[in-house]
Amino acid sequence: MALKQVAPGVERLGQFPLPMVNVYLAGDILVDAGTTWDRFRIPRQIKDRKLSMITLTHVHPDHQGLARDICRDRDIPLACHVDDVDAMEGRRPVSEGQITSSLLKKIQGSWEGPPHKVSRVLEDGDQVGDFTVVHTPGHARGHVVYFRESDGVTICGDVIRNLNYATGMSGLDEPPEMFTYDPAENRNSIRKLAALNPTVLLPGHGPAVTDMDEFQAWAAALPQD
Repeated sequence: MALKQVAPGVERLGQFPLPMVNVYLAGDILVDAGTTWDRFRIPRQIKDRKLSMITLTHVHPDHQGLARDICRDRDIPLACHVDDVDAMEGRRPVSEGQITSSLLKKIQGSWEGPPHKVSRVLEDGDQVGDFTVVHTPGHARGHVVYFRESDGVTICGDVIRNLNYATGMSGLDEPPEMFTYDPAENRNSIRKLAALNPTVLLPGHGPAVTDMDEFQAWAAALPQD
C-alpha cells in the first residue's frame, strides 16, 4: 500500500480495500494515528519519512490508537486540543458519551491505544505547520479541523464522513449519533466548517470531498436544532 497525494503537500496513508480509517501526512506532520489494529500498516508506510510530530483531530479509539507507540518510537511530540488532553492522558474515557453495544465496546477497546502525554496543547487559532487549528466540537469535546488558509485545503476529521460503513459507498453524512456526544453541536461545527469556504475536505473516513457546491448545499440543508 502506497501513500496517495490527496492535496498539495498532503498524502493519505494507504488502506485496503477502502479508506476506512484515514491518517494523513502533511509535510512532516502525521495527522491522526489510526487504531491499534494498524500497528503494521502505519509504521511500514512512514518508516522512511521524517516526522516532527503527531497531531490529532480528536481523541477517539480510531484516531489515537498508535499515538503513544509512534511518538515513543520516533521520539516526537503529540498534540491535541486542550479539551481532549484529559482523554489522551487517561483521566477521562476516550469513548466518552458514546452509546454502544457490548460488542462495539469490545471492538473499540481493542482499537484504543494507551494514554500518552500531550506535549503541545492546542487551542482555536493555533498554527500547526501550514494549517490553522479550528475548534469544531460535537463529535468529541476537543475535535478540531486543520484549515490551510492559503488554498482552502482542510483536514476535517469526523465533523463529517464521506463513507457509508454498511455499504462501503462514498457519500456525505454526519458522524453516527451513537459515537457523537452532542450531534446538535456537531451540526453547528459543520456550519462553521462550511463558513471557512474550503476547497477540499479530507475526512477521517472515506475519500476526499472535492465537490464544494454539493458540500455547501448539504451543510445548508442540515436541520436547525
